[in-house]
Amino acid sequence: MTVEEFKLPDVGEGVAEGELVSWLVAPGDRVEEDQPVAEVETDKALVEVPSSYDGTVEELFVDEGDMVPVGDVIISFRVDEDGDGGATAEAEPEPEPEPDAGDEPAPDASADAADGATSEPDTPSGRTFAPPSARRLARELGVDVAAVDGSGPGGRVTEADVRAHAEGGGSADPGGADDGPEPRPAPTDTGSTGRKSAVSKRGGDGSSDGASAPAAGAPEPAGRETTLATPATRKVARERGVDLDDVPTDETRDGEAFVTADAVNAYADALESPSEPEPATVDADPAPDAAAATDAAGTASGDETVPYRGVRRTIGKQMERSKYTAPHVTHHDTAEVDALVEAREQLKPTAEAEGVKLTYMPFVMKAIVAGLKEYPYLNSELREDDEEIVLKRDYNLGIAVATDAGLMVPVVEDVDEKGLFELADEVNDLASRARERKLKPAEMKGGTFSITNFGAIGGEYATPIINYPETAILGLGAIEERPVVREGADGTSEVVPAPTLPLSLSIDHRVVDGAVAAEFANTVMEHLETPLLLLNE
Repeated sequence: MTVEEFKLPDVGEGVAEGELVSWLVAPGDRVEEDQPVAEVETDKALVEVPSSYDGTVEELFVDEGDMVPVGDVIISFRVDEDGDGGATAEAEPEPEPEPDAGDEPAPDASADAADGATSEPDTPSGRTFAPPSARRLARELGVDVAAVDGSGPGGRVTEADVRAHAEGGGSADPGGADDGPEPRPAPTDTGSTGRKSAVSKRGGDGSSDGASAPAAGAPEPAGRETTLATPATRKVARERGVDLDDVPTDETRDGEAFVTADAVNAYADALESPSEPEPATVDADPAPDAAAATDAAGTASGDETVPYRGVRRTIGKQMERSKYTAPHVTHHDTAEVDALVEAREQLKPTAEAEGVKLTYMPFVMKAIVAGLKEYPYLNSELREDDEEIVLKRDYNLGIAVATDAGLMVPVVEDVDEKGLFELADEVNDLASRARERKLKPAEMKGGTFSITNFGAIGGEYATPIINYPETAILGLGAIEERPVVREGADGTSEVVPAPTLPLSLSIDHRVVDGAVAAEFANTVMEHLETPLLLLNE
């Protein structure tokens, strides 16, 4: 029998890490090559990770919800030469002698081993088999999962077992007395004997439990959200019990903090150095109340904390980068779109006959292309390092789509080469797949200009954030009847209701001047107000 470790591959065109959203298998499951074993979210896409082996799942090293660097081991498989490793491997007497090789506090483990010498053939080297959900529940309830008797196949610990143990009725509590209301076991992700989880936890109770509390005089933990490091450095951090996000560093890569193995070792040494005796007087009595007050200040009772990761974090980073890199200016205007509304109504029956749902978006896209052809600086990219502005020849428009997971921007390529119905069909397809999280990462790349349609939800004007490194984005309000001033047949002005479309155009002021933005908006409005002009686009 051979145990093969499987590392998280690059599932999204150069991404550095991803969130393991869910496991599709559990220890003991038989899998075949190319069978999906996990769902990983990277760069706004949810991707299934296929197995590279035929074999039996030996162990999961990562909990659902963990951020995993590409290249880290996430799962291992028992692979045998005969093709059927699962059952036979379980039956073999395991060479590993001691049940509690010291990886867990597990006072009950010895008791388990005593009467379980024959009853736990499937826990080689004394490991406790439990799915990530059960392990997570155990941590939440303060239960040492190694002390729980599993009722699942092969002695696997289930969530019900954990709950039963936590409530004191757990069948696995022979000694009963000691393990009931215990404080909380150190959350050393019990993947297996000596191994810990392939990643460090962020937030929640994650990183800094007791052991990692800084000694007096030790450097302050950096407490970053994201840290880049090589797999070798991450290994060093795991071995030293250090959270990479806490390691101080001045180095950066791609705008993110970058930590080396030397920095990890230096930080770990500082933490481990004996603390100074401390004058040790003051905190005698006020401590409990003060500590309670501090905790309360951190998260008031009733507050809910939500992990800042996955799509939400990707959006946040992109927004931050854009906002603090490109000086934004937003130009607002309003198009009177009577003719556009009429044109769409006339075309709708034809579109429906062809199975196409015709919205206003294709008209807007065509009008934008007309504007971009006339004012190419809005269809450009500023490359700061090369000190050049690239005027794009393609007209690839990103369409912002609100989804349950956050904002996604699929890209419609070559808008100038497609007809209204074709664009309508493509936009509908991309939007629906975005909401179902079925977009491929490549379908959200290569945009040259973006559109955000907040009017579909409600509202007139906004300040859209540019989809960096593009140089402009157009926000659309709702098409509604609003009062407009028009000249009557007799030459007098009058206020009449008319369908109008509010526009909010944000530009990168390093590249586009305000006057050019206004001229671009005028061209777009001219084409929306006179839809016949779109026939040339």
